[in-house]
This record gives sequence, structure tokens and C-alpha cells, in this order.
Amino acid sequence: MRQILFSIGNIHIYGYGVMIAVGFIAGCILLSKLAKRYGEDSDLAVGLTLVCLITGVIGAKLLFFLTVLPDLIARPLYYLKDPANGFVIYGGLIVGLICGILYLKRKKQDPLAYLDLAMPAVALGQAFGRIGCFLAGCCYGIETDSAFAVVFPENGHSPAGVPLVPTQLVMSALDFLHCIALCVFLAKGKRRTHGQALGLYFVFYSIGRFLVEFIRGDAERGHVGPLSTSQFIAIFMLIFGLIMFFLPKMLSGRRQADAES
Repeated sequence: MRQILFSIGNIHIYGYGVMIAVGFIAGCILLSKLAKRYGEDSDLAVGLTLVCLITGVIGAKLLFFLTVLPDLIARPLYYLKDPANGFVIYGGLIVGLICGILYLKRKKQDPLAYLDLAMPAVALGQAFGRIGCFLAGCCYGIETDSAFAVVFPENGHSPAGVPLVPTQLVMSALDFLHCIALCVFLAKGKRRTHGQALGLYFVFYSIGRFLVEFIRGDAERGHVGPLSTSQFIAIFMLIFGLIMFFLPKMLSGRRQADAES
């Protein structure tokens, strides 16, 4: 963990913020390259990325507040004193996706065609963001006696001096693999239809997140029965992803059959 990467006088440069910025830049570059490769308007890449990033951060924060609402009402200063602490990524995905669609509609672009290309960039940005979580010590894992453990120092968001599963690095690795898998799908899926890569993103992410939640140790995530809030939402995101992956292909096949008949 390294919350402060370096300081210039009284100005501190935090690892979490740096990795978020790196993720944003890397995602923006990747989206621009994919847009050029697949014949979409690459000039919209920066605008779409900014819209999804800003609205996604707001959505992730709002959903986190909802998961801790009773405690937030009881002690608001505890949650408001550190704006960088406390995000639920599904809130960011949902709000960012909706706002991204509205942005593309306004620009008279096909949302599904462009969001297919945006999903690898989102996964790449998340991968770097999770490294930021590791540097900040948030989103930590359960205690473990395995060799695959990390011990965080004092003054972080995680318990100090306790060997924990480095869930941040696990999620980062999954996100990097996620990005690669989506890029391969775009390259190999010559007969894919618009919306399938978007669906595949939610399938991959929801399954990975559901499983990782079993080794998460941070308590401030909210629960729905025996499931964490993220696991509960993951079920619906998986259903959404499966629909988005299979439905466009089914509709395309039906239109082709109707045309041939």
C-alpha cells in the first residue's frame, strides 16, 4: 500500500487518484484505436469516455451511499470526510451506461455499435483503478494464512498488520484478462452483431465479481439477505448480459430468415 506516491511541498499526490487518471487515459486511447479500426467516429472517444467517467463516479458514489444509508444518516461526517472512500462499481456501470447511450443518441451514433468498442476500454480502466484500490488499501480481502497474502501498514483503509487476500490485485488481473478477451472477441467475431460485446462484458464482469465477493473482507458494502449488494446486483447484470449477447444474434437471424422467405 502506498497512499501518497510523492509530495511536492504540501501537495500530496495520491496513488489512487494517479491510477484512476492512468486508467482513464489508457481507456480513452484504447477506445480511440478500436473506433478507428472498426470504422466508428474516433473523435467521439474522448467525449464518451469523459461522460461515462464523470457520471460513473457519481453513480458509484450514490449506490455506495444507498448501501450504508442508515449509518450515513447517523454519522454523515464519517463518510463525507474522505470523498475517495466508498464506491460501488455497479452504480457507476449502470449510470455511466445510461448516460453514454444518451450521449451517443444525441450525437446521432448507434449506441450498441459504439458501446461494443467501449467495453474493452472500460475493463482496462477498471484494471488500473483496482491497482489504485490496492495502493489506497480499500476493497481489501478476508484474512488468510496462505502465501498469497498482503499485510497493509497503518493509516490505510484496511486492517493493519493482518495478512489479507489481495482482492484488489485479483480483480485487477481479472479486468486485464477481461479487456483482452473482449478485444479478441471483437477481432475474431466477424459475424457478431451490435450489442454482443456489451453483453459479454456484463457476463464476464458479473461472474467474476460474484465470486470475488466471497473473499472480500471490507464490511461497508451492504447486504441483501445472504448476498452482498454487489452479488445481488450481479445476478441481474448476468441476466442482462446474457440477453444482450444472445438476443441481437437471434433477431439478426430472424430478420435474415424473413428476408430470404
